[in-house]
Amino acid sequence: MKRESNKYNTMNILILGSGGREHTFAWKIAKSTKCNQLFVAPGNSGTAQIATNVNIGVNDFDAIKELVLNEGIDMVVVGPEDPLVNGIHDYFLNDETIKHISVIGPQKVAAELEGSKEFAKEFLYRHNIPTAAYESFTKETVEKGYAFLETLKAPYVLKADGLAAGKGVVILNDLEDAKAELKSMLVDAKFGEASTKVVIEEFLDGIELSCFVLTDGTNYKILPTAKDYKRIGEGDTGLNTGGMGAISPVPFATDEFLNKIEERIVKPTINGFKKDNLPYVGFVFIGLIKVGDDPKVIEYNVRMGDPETEVVLPRLKNDFVEILEAMSKGSLDKIDIEIDERAATTIMLVSGGYPEAYEKGKEITGIESIQDSIPFHAGALLKDGKVMTSGGRVMAITSYGNTYQEAIKKSYQNIEKLHFDKMNYRKDIGFDLN
Repeated sequence: MKRESNKYNTMNILILGSGGREHTFAWKIAKSTKCNQLFVAPGNSGTAQIATNVNIGVNDFDAIKELVLNEGIDMVVVGPEDPLVNGIHDYFLNDETIKHISVIGPQKVAAELEGSKEFAKEFLYRHNIPTAAYESFTKETVEKGYAFLETLKAPYVLKADGLAAGKGVVILNDLEDAKAELKSMLVDAKFGEASTKVVIEEFLDGIELSCFVLTDGTNYKILPTAKDYKRIGEGDTGLNTGGMGAISPVPFATDEFLNKIEERIVKPTINGFKKDNLPYVGFVFIGLIKVGDDPKVIEYNVRMGDPETEVVLPRLKNDFVEILEAMSKGSLDKIDIEIDERAATTIMLVSGGYPEAYEKGKEITGIESIQDSIPFHAGALLKDGKVMTSGGRVMAITSYGNTYQEAIKKSYQNIEKLHFDKMNYRKDIGFDLN
């Protein structure tokens, strides 16, 4: 039975996901006077402390519907990209019993901006948004792909068209290696379904950053910029990961540069949604690269980043639920975004061996000793009262500081108090910004 609205007009809210991003969402939403009950599906050991975890997968739409109806949930905040690309927002809209419930995340056709690299590149070209030159290829046109690679200068950028959990992008310096990789992706299906089509791009030389935009489909608000560190090894070496740490704000993003991002990229993106009839209520995560003094788009994601969320949301002073509500009602223009002037940084603790094979089920100790930092749990679960590792990226340690160097120092000081078997982390987050 759906509960009746109470006089304080609070909401029951469900967050979908189980990572550090979702723990950060829960941490921020739990502070809101507008939140009555908070549920996370499936959640982790961090969300378990501030919300009710429900053991349901993010793509089990029927079970999510049942939970929503049983608990009188008013809003669903979608963390990861998978359910969005699979059409969870459309699922709600097409069901009379749940169509009135607010879903924060774009509809399926708009989620293709992350679901298909080719779709995103076509959108960027159509709306004259600066990005790298590209062409896309299939198994049948692999020979043409080899020929296109020969027209480019090294390094060569190959991207699996579909979702490959952040691992579908390969950058190689040798032409023959690039051709072999193209064959591996297309002919040998290295990334399965995700690489039935491969986008080859010109390499853009510059420094990367992330821009996060909130939109109700018409209006938009820009959140603080962030920069994450994808490689497993110090000095940005080794294999790509889901992210080893992040800082916000980005020191090189001057007011002039931020203005270029808004005018050349954010505005034409939001206008492009309207022109192309892409229904979009949610987060737009724009992966950017600064080439010279100009921003160019590397990719779109249709959700918040991880671990960038762990540094962006802590800097947001507003009541997060008020913002989410305005997004769902088309009144985002009525909200003034307030940002904490302090810097925020996060360092990701990962399981030994990650991003390749790693062990799970290791006890994490020392969490209660953390002071002046916020531990956001990611691949961690409660078992018999103990916090145990359950994934590759285990925990993000976020700190504030007057400078990002001061904030990073606090995070590292608190990491010294934590332990689990084969714990690994990068010791040089922010190294390239000094």
